Amino acid sequence: MSPPRWRVAGIAAAVAALLGGFLVVTGPPAQAAETLLSQGRPVTASSTESAAFPASSAVDGDGGTRWSSAAADPQWLRVDLGTPVAISRVVLRWEAAYATAFQLQTSTDGTAWTTIHSAANAAGGDQSIAVTGTGRYLRLHATARATPWGVSLWEFQAFGEGGTAPGTPTLLSYRKPGTASTSQSDGSCWECTPDKAFDNDPASRWATSTTNGWVDPGWIAVDLGATARIQRVVLQWDPAYATAYQIQVSADGNAWTSIYSTTAGRGFKETLTVSGTGRYVRMYGTARSNGYGYSIYEFQVYGTGGNPTPLPPQPADPVFPATRLVWSDEFSGAAGGKPDPAKWRVDPGTGQNNEVQYYTNNENVSLDGNGVLVLEARRQTAGGRDYTSHRMNTGNTFHVQYGRIEARVKVPKGNGLWPAFWMMGADFLTGRPWPYNGEIDIMEVLGRNTSEAYSTLHAPAYNGAAGYGLKYATVDLSQDFHVWAAEWDSKGIRFFLDGRLVFTADKATVESTRGPWIFDHQFYLILNLAVGGDFPGPVDATTPFPSRMYVDYVRVYQ
Repeated sequence: MSPPRWRVAGIAAAVAALLGGFLVVTGPPAQAAETLLSQGRPVTASSTESAAFPASSAVDGDGGTRWSSAAADPQWLRVDLGTPVAISRVVLRWEAAYATAFQLQTSTDGTAWTTIHSAANAAGGDQSIAVTGTGRYLRLHATARATPWGVSLWEFQAFGEGGTAPGTPTLLSYRKPGTASTSQSDGSCWECTPDKAFDNDPASRWATSTTNGWVDPGWIAVDLGATARIQRVVLQWDPAYATAYQIQVSADGNAWTSIYSTTAGRGFKETLTVSGTGRYVRMYGTARSNGYGYSIYEFQVYGTGGNPTPLPPQPADPVFPATRLVWSDEFSGAAGGKPDPAKWRVDPGTGQNNEVQYYTNNENVSLDGNGVLVLEARRQTAGGRDYTSHRMNTGNTFHVQYGRIEARVKVPKGNGLWPAFWMMGADFLTGRPWPYNGEIDIMEVLGRNTSEAYSTLHAPAYNGAAGYGLKYATVDLSQDFHVWAAEWDSKGIRFFLDGRLVFTADKATVESTRGPWIFDHQFYLILNLAVGGDFPGPVDATTPFPSRMYVDYVRVYQ
């Protein structure tokens, strides 16, 4: 919702500080790795509502597609895992038409079934169910519907311990060599070379050249390193997408066979079920969506065979409500003291977005002696500006990926004031420019209306005034302390004010409607009180100075 707000001043000091020690928290220790066994496997159902809601949609890994049954009881959905395998967990992502009563059952032959879980008063939503069972087949057997409609699942996922089940599609394209009809790498497209489509980094992308690539056709191909059976292709498009294209395979990179074709490409994230064999896979675009070329953030090829490179390990998702405190500052200390330098780095200098303050070197911040940090904005000349204030971050002391991040804050009232509690992607400190690193604004309040607050995400495809977020009405936030929190995991971020859920940024929804999700990496925390600028507007004669932002605590749980 807000214009971009990113740090440039002090980056050299921040990078130098990285040579020292800082705390990185990436999540609770991972247990033995679970394998997703069901994705892309053969699946059958008792019925379907229509051809638009096939059984295969429940195991395609796409959170925007679903299976839906006829409106009758009972109904079932069965997936063939290919071979008998131990199942440790089942995830059900229900649509609003869920089952209140159901069983999870396993079978070795698809005929005789053993119940491994039974529910009589289920509430729908997202359910992660620990089970113990072995079988080649897993079945959801629904016996009572919650609505007059049938039953419907966005995803039906079976997990087991250990290696990949035979036949389970694996990401084959990660870090494999890419080639393209043309590519771009200049000031307007940061390192947009073919390899960026295969790096599993959703903030980087390939684009055709501005000099000779804004034409049809345009293509990008990947060498999987060995012959593979291709089962699924995922394309995360930039707005310069193809409305007509083919997915092609080749044994030698010269002779190509089409295994998928469309003239109705819709951009954003497209998950394609395909079937073909080859060492090389190519997206061959024949019609562009606009006057630009072709551009793809991620081109992922799944299947068996090839010569796959393992993905880097990711931290386990926290279980909410998270209760393990991994970092905090209660701001205890004597009155007049300064923030703990073992936890915070002062970030002096000017702001962005046409802000009018100068952030001083710890002169506009102090402890009050009662466990509260005070950030103070003053009408005072410094650094060529007429106002001063304070900004600090944990860039060289603490990074985190996933968890509950919260702060208890009292904001100031007054035209032009802009208090914020937010996070910046840690790769900004090593030179990656905004917004490629990602920004998570947990709380922003504009002093001109302290009965509203904002929570917003910024990424290459949605940033500044077009950021993905929400303005929400509330009480006058300047009258007392309030707790803002973000609960963040690999599926998305949920924002809270005083325990009330105010906004949900769902990863699958963002990918299918706005662009890549770039928030699965380490971030650091920031507190600041800005004055003036594009978002809050100017100060005026009614703006009180000094104005103060009070912070009772900042805590991170996992």
